[in-house]
Amino acid sequence: MSNIQNGPFIVTGASGQLGRQVVDLLVQAGAGPVIAISRTPDKLADLAGKRVEAREGDFNDPASLEAAFAGGKRLLIISTDDLEPGKRLAAHSNAIAAAKTVGIDHIVYTSFAGPVAESPIGFAQDHEGTEKLITESGADHSILRNNMYTDFLLMGGQQSVAMGTHFSAAADGKTGYVTRADCARAAAAALMKATGRKTLDITGPETVSQAEVAAILSEIAGKEIPYVALPAEDLVQAMIANGLPEFMARVFASFDEAIAQGYLDVASGDLESLTGKPGQSVADFLAANRAALLQAPQEQ
Repeated sequence: MSNIQNGPFIVTGASGQLGRQVVDLLVQAGAGPVIAISRTPDKLADLAGKRVEAREGDFNDPASLEAAFAGGKRLLIISTDDLEPGKRLAAHSNAIAAAKTVGIDHIVYTSFAGPVAESPIGFAQDHEGTEKLITESGADHSILRNNMYTDFLLMGGQQSVAMGTHFSAAADGKTGYVTRADCARAAAAALMKATGRKTLDITGPETVSQAEVAAILSEIAGKEIPYVALPAEDLVQAMIANGLPEFMARVFASFDEAIAQGYLDVASGDLESLTGKPGQSVADFLAANRAALLQAPQEQ
C-alpha cells in the first residue's frame, strides 16, 4: 500500500478478533513499527520478530495507557465490547485522554452506524459521546462507523436453517452488513494512510432486508426458509426460553429494533474509497460459509 504515513502505529485490542486482523494487515503491508496493545499481551507472543512490540494496556486502567501509547504517532482505538450503557464511553475517554497526553497525531476509531441517543441500541450514545471527544481532542482523526457485522448472520442463520424459518424483529428494515474482515481492512488503511478529519460509513455494497437474508439462506440450504417478522418482545421471550439471559436477549432484540427503525439502513462507497476494494456482499459471504450454516446448532 502506497503513501503509508510515518509510525509507530498503535493498535488497541490487538489480541481480539478485529485487532489481530489489523495487526496482520499492517505487517503484510510493511508498515511499522507496530505497537500492539492488549490486556493479555502474552497472546501476541507469536508476533515477536515482525516489527511488532506487544504492550499491556487496559482502557479501564488509565494509569496503564500513557506508557502503552508512549512513542506512538497513529492510534487505532477499537471500541470495547461492554454492553452496559456508559461503560464504553468511560473507557474510551481514558484512551483519548492518554492519546492527547502523549501527542498522538491521528486517531482512528471504530464507531457504529447510527450513533445517536435516540437509537434503541443502548450503547449507541457511547459511540456518539466518543466521537464528540475525539473531534474535541484536536487530533486529526478517522471515525469509522462500522455497520453490523455480516459474521453475526452465521450463528442466527444456522438456527434459521435448522428450524426452517428465519425469525427477526427487524420488520422490513434493511442493514448495510459489512464483514469483520472488511472492517479490519478499513481500519488498517485509515491507520496507515488517512489524513485530516473524516467520518466514514464502513458498510457492505448494499443494504439487505431480513426477507432477503431468508431468501439467501433458502438458496444455500436448498429448501424454503420463510421470513417471519415478530414483535420485539416476542423475540426477547423466545430467546429467554432458549436459555439466553434476559439482559442479552434485550440487547440482541435492540439491534433488530434499530434495523426496523432505519438506523442501520446505510450503505456507502467509503470502504472502497478508503481501501480500493468494495466490501463483500451478504450473499457472497454466506455462500462462502455454507458449511458452517448447514451444521447442526450446538445445544446450549
